[in-house]
Amino acid sequence: MSSILIKSATIVNEDKQFVSDLLVKDGLIERIDKQIDVRADQIINAKGLYLLPGCIDDQVHFREPGLTYKADIHSESRAAVAGGITSFMEMPNTVPNTLTQELLEQKYEIGARNSLANYSFFMGASNDNLDEVLKTDIKNVCGLKVFMGSSTGNMLVDNPRTLEDIFKESPMLIATHCEDEATIKSNLEHYRELFEDNIPVRFHPQIRSEEACYLSSSMAVEMAKKYNTRLHILHISTEKETHLFANDIPLKDKRITAEACIHHLWFSDEDYDTKGNFIKWNPAVKKASDRDGILKAVLDGRIDVIATDHAPHTLEEKSKPYLQAPSGGPLVQHALPAKLELYHHGKISLEQIAEKMAHNVAICFEIEKRGYIREGYWADLVLVDLNNPWNVNKSNILYKCQWSPFEGSTFKSKVMHTIVSGNLAYSNGNLIEGKSGKRLSFNR
Repeated sequence: MSSILIKSATIVNEDKQFVSDLLVKDGLIERIDKQIDVRADQIINAKGLYLLPGCIDDQVHFREPGLTYKADIHSESRAAVAGGITSFMEMPNTVPNTLTQELLEQKYEIGARNSLANYSFFMGASNDNLDEVLKTDIKNVCGLKVFMGSSTGNMLVDNPRTLEDIFKESPMLIATHCEDEATIKSNLEHYRELFEDNIPVRFHPQIRSEEACYLSSSMAVEMAKKYNTRLHILHISTEKETHLFANDIPLKDKRITAEACIHHLWFSDEDYDTKGNFIKWNPAVKKASDRDGILKAVLDGRIDVIATDHAPHTLEEKSKPYLQAPSGGPLVQHALPAKLELYHHGKISLEQIAEKMAHNVAICFEIEKRGYIREGYWADLVLVDLNNPWNVNKSNILYKCQWSPFEGSTFKSKVMHTIVSGNLAYSNGNLIEGKSGKRLSFNR
């Protein structure tokens, strides 16, 4: 493998900033020092740039297999790398659903062939596949995904006995989507009575309500405490839910952790009038007070990681009426620039961005030798220019679906270079293909 020498970068890592050189060799960070004078295959002058650990996104939907007209592992991993995300964990609600070890391994084979970023894939749970779930190799698979709310195909786990058994017997991290299905159905019927099939999208957060989220999240927390399950609740969307989580326990000792997503930290229900279905997610974007409460919980340690829930659909699909338009949107290319925008507004520090988008993900999932800028660790790195404004438009969007909820926005910060497992994968606006990311492994 080639060597890369990064000169005079401002390194942001483990709650510190300092100017240093960094040498990458054979995929690993070999040396971090103020002055490194050695021959290297590539030299990057990083004076004035900030070097962060590559972001690790613990929740994406890259749509392969079965839904590749929307996205695929190759297209979306390219977008991720361009956005400074060097590793991703992909969800099992593809077609077919990833409910057997054979189907899970097939996804890993696709990742090995086609992913520019490092990768892992969740095993999926259903009402009737516990035997398959228990065969999962916890050292080579990021976790088990449980949909405790509406989902695709056979992946809604709504049998109380099955849920109990999963929480009781799973030896690995369980990541949950928490929304109470009965509450959602009742709310939907109410709005159908008012509007028939012409429900305005602005009522999405009333249909997929705070109550629906809290009922399900609190039940998951209660069950995890009962069985000492390693629980990770995805995409918290309400301020109320943030109080389910502790901030007085070291992260490495937590048995219950939580994730916030970019869209719940950026948008509010005030944006439905202009963005419409393009900010229709499950769980829903809710009130500004929820957005602000989630950010507060991120900063004080109740919420541990920031992710995207990247879930692309075509423009045609998202342009349909509310009830027909699917939920989800593409985010991996713009997640880090969006967080850096919040840094410019004084709402989060660079050190906290590195912590929530890299360090803490590595701790939560026990990822081997990633998530930090340390000698001997894999070289997953992103260099950003904090003062290089650019506008999000169709000419620079890399998602296969060709749209973004941030379209028209101007970000002050730009990703300049991304290094994935020691390979320069993105540089000055150009993707460098030919090298694949690596399968993540876990210290469990």
